Amino acid sequence: MKKCGRDILKSNWKMLEVEKPDKAKKIPIPPYIKPYSEDSEFIDLVSPENIHLGNIDLKSVLDARKSRRVFENKSLTLEELSYLLYYTQGVKNVVKDKVTFRTVPSAGATHPLETYLIIFNVEDVERGLYRYIPTIHKLILIKKGDFSKEIVDATLGQAFLGESAVVFVWTAIPYRTEWKYSFEAHKTIAIDAGHVCQNLYLTAESINCGTCSIAAYDQELMDNLIGVDGNDELVVYLAPVGKIK
Repeated sequence: MKKCGRDILKSNWKMLEVEKPDKAKKIPIPPYIKPYSEDSEFIDLVSPENIHLGNIDLKSVLDARKSRRVFENKSLTLEELSYLLYYTQGVKNVVKDKVTFRTVPSAGATHPLETYLIIFNVEDVERGLYRYIPTIHKLILIKKGDFSKEIVDATLGQAFLGESAVVFVWTAIPYRTEWKYSFEAHKTIAIDAGHVCQNLYLTAESINCGTCSIAAYDQELMDNLIGVDGNDELVVYLAPVGKIK
């Protein structure tokens, strides 16, 4: 067992006094959202104030929460998808056009994660690969198609992902957090991914859906499927969502 694998779990904050992060060097803050073209095909989502879901007490949701790998062949509504997206990465406030405060915590409010969706069965949305733009609460289409075989292959044969209504895929743009925390960023990015996925577990459970966090996948296949370079942006976590009995 390689020792270096455990080092990411350790705290080395004192070393930041020696190896200064870019923030301390007065290098400008990186963008808090990945750029997108205004000419993209946008999918309007249901605005947070018009979402009327999840009216179940927190204790009941926590008691029911578990990883679910069997889904019914039923569609998610656009309202349900909007609810899941907003409460896993929704932007509540933007400060000085530099920092976002969202529905999930993040180390230093750096929010290094981007949310992609592989949609199979959502009402009024074509099958395909999409990206969530949390600042405007919309989806943009990346490419249309049925990617069930590709997602199963990329997740080492886990067939239930291809049987879900939608697969959430989170990428990290590490420099957003490296800018502030240098080498300590990689631990906090992993922790941030856990925050996001736990919110997905709880929101899904509250609308009679289920999910299962996935960390076992082929890195190159997943990066290629999503269309990221695997260095400046890379896949770090996945979770399929579907209706349950």
